[in-house]
Amino acid sequence: MLIAFASAKGSPGVTTAVNALGAIWPTDVVVADFDPAGGDFALRHRNAEGEPLDPERGLLSLAAAARRGVTEAAMGEHLQTADGGLEVLAGVTRPEQLTGIGSVWPALGTMLHGLSADVLVDCGRIVPGTPLLPILTGADAVVFAVRPGVEYYAHLRERLRWMAEPLQIGRAGSTPVGIVLITDSSDSSSTRDLDRLLQHDGHQVAVLGRIADDAKAAGALAGRWNRRIDRSLLIRSARELSESIRALAVTRTRISARS
Repeated sequence: MLIAFASAKGSPGVTTAVNALGAIWPTDVVVADFDPAGGDFALRHRNAEGEPLDPERGLLSLAAAARRGVTEAAMGEHLQTADGGLEVLAGVTRPEQLTGIGSVWPALGTMLHGLSADVLVDCGRIVPGTPLLPILTGADAVVFAVRPGVEYYAHLRERLRWMAEPLQIGRAGSTPVGIVLITDSSDSSSTRDLDRLLQHDGHQVAVLGRIADDAKAAGALAGRWNRRIDRSLLIRSARELSESIRALAVTRTRISARS
C-alpha cells in the first residue's frame, strides 16, 4: 500500500512522524521523501558504514528511469538502506530539481505501488498547484499532520476544501483522509476538539490520533543524539497510531481489489 503524508502549513513534524512510523512499521516498508521544498532524509541519515546517503540516488534517479520506461522490478536500484535498516528513497535537496520530473509523477506512483513493501511518502507542505497531486490521488490514504492551534486548523480546513474534489472525498471509492496531531503526550483534548470542528464543517475525514511531540527522540531519529528511543513517547505513540493508519489505507486497497 501507498500512504501519503502531508501538512497544510509550515513544518508541523511530517518528516519526524514518517520517520518514526517507518522505524516501527509492522510490515516491510520503504520511506519515500517527496517534499517539494527539499527533503531531509538523505541529510539526516547515514548508511551502515557511517557515510551520508547519496541524494542523487532516489527520487532523481527513479524519475530518470521512469522516463526511459524502466519497469517496477528495477525499483531496488534507487533505494538506500539507512543505518538501522530503514529503506529510504531519497528526495531532492533543492526545489528546482523537481522541474525535470514533470510528467512522470503518475508513473512514479505506479512504480511505488508495484513494490512488495508498504510505502510511506513524505509529501511535505501541500499547496494548490502542487506537482505531487498524482501521488496524492493515487495513494491508498492521505494523512495530514497538524499541530494544535487556530492557525493550523484554519489552514487544514482550507486544504481539505481544496483537496475534496481531486480526492473525491465523501464519494464512493474516494481516497481516505486521516488527520494526525503532533502534540504533547499529556494533551488529551486536542484530538477530540479537532474531530468535532471538522465534523461540524462537514469534512468526512478521520482524526486518527496523535504523535508525541518528543524533541529528544526526534533528534535521536535524526542522528543528533546517541540515545535508545524504543520506549520514548515518540515511538510509543507511533506504534499506537500505525494500526489506525494501516486500517485507513486498507479500506481503499480492498475496494480497488474488488473493482
